[in-house]
Amino acid sequence: TLRKPISQSSMADWASKNLNMHTQGIFRRRISISNMLSWNGGSIKKPMLITSNRTIKKEACEMFKLVQSYMGDRQTRMDRNHVALITVTKCWSMQGLRDELYIQLIRQTTDNTCYRSLAWGWELMAISLAFFSPSPKFQSYLEGYIYRHLDSDENIAQRIKELVDLKNKKNSKSRKKRKQNTEDEGLPISTYAKYCYRKLQKVAVTGGKKGLRKPTVEEITHARNAILTPSLFGSSLEEIMLRQQDMYPGNKLPWVQTQLSQQVLALGGEQTEGIFRIPGDIDEVNALKLQVDQWRIPSSLSDPNIPASLLKLWYRELEEPVIPQQFYKECISNYENPDAAVAVVQLLPELNRLVLCYLIHFLQIFAQPSNVSRTKMDVNNLAMVMAPNCLRCQSDDPRVIFENTRKEMSFLRMLIVHLDTSFIKGLV
Repeated sequence: TLRKPISQSSMADWASKNLNMHTQGIFRRRISISNMLSWNGGSIKKPMLITSNRTIKKEACEMFKLVQSYMGDRQTRMDRNHVALITVTKCWSMQGLRDELYIQLIRQTTDNTCYRSLAWGWELMAISLAFFSPSPKFQSYLEGYIYRHLDSDENIAQRIKELVDLKNKKNSKSRKKRKQNTEDEGLPISTYAKYCYRKLQKVAVTGGKKGLRKPTVEEITHARNAILTPSLFGSSLEEIMLRQQDMYPGNKLPWVQTQLSQQVLALGGEQTEGIFRIPGDIDEVNALKLQVDQWRIPSSLSDPNIPASLLKLWYRELEEPVIPQQFYKECISNYENPDAAVAVVQLLPELNRLVLCYLIHFLQIFAQPSNVSRTKMDVNNLAMVMAPNCLRCQSDDPRVIFENTRKEMSFLRMLIVHLDTSFIKGLV
């Protein structure tokens, strides 16, 4: 469900306080907010947002040219992938540029009479959200803007027609060119908006790309493809199973879950000290994530902590947790009762039940005394590191979260010790 974003008046109020108002003409008249937030074919001489940072001031003007180049509004010799890479890398490396990029994209996708340019602007926004979030101060504004485009295709087409008609009256010579520009190309804007809205909710929590390695062209391409092809990470279990239907029609479990689990065991994870507690190298985990999303498991893996970290990430990023939210209260109410805890598992939807039983069966391997002596990860430690990836507390109250964390751990411990998962052996 989509929560209602801030109102139009609140957005206007935010803009009046935070926009770095531009001027024009020999008398340096201030441009109105509506003009400041409408498509511009020229360059800008100062940032869109107020800042005292000199580097940001300089970079913001250069970035506006990159945005125009990606959208096809400025000629460049670089291909669009390279333009996106430079833009994203600048913002990924320099936090102060992120809000500036998003406000520039809002400007260039407002009252834009070229549908192709408009679509490419939204595409760049979607790509950017795969790497970094806006600041908390700017998030509500961006969310409000995206929300207003979720079902706006007819309104956009009508608005483009109105603007083109207006310009044609002023300049009849431009009629032929403008008519070509308004032809629909590519995806509906609402498709981009819906993707961006979901991506914004997630990136605001996860914080985007982590690690020391800068973004790559492969990651840019992957981020663009994800608009139409949902990732194996951050989707629902149903979406993941639907996506693998063509490649693995007979599978009862998500391919990503079984493959990563098998990789952890193949690399000797059950004999590795601190497995699931010690994180794998974040850049290596990112690289593996990219490959897994293309249905590939590289043969060069040697550290079991890398697939183990990615496996935890996959569980954690599921759109809905393995144990759906409607069963949460029942779980934390039965954290000390083995029979009741096992009974909750039987109530889960079939897919969730199979995925959870596979996970518990996997953890039971690590809980064997012969393995615990090497990993130093007993059943309590395993429950502690995995419970947050299976159950999600919805409360904002720190006391409730703290109290429930203990109950979540205890519930998962009950399952590792008491749940019979023998039926899952050999299932894929």
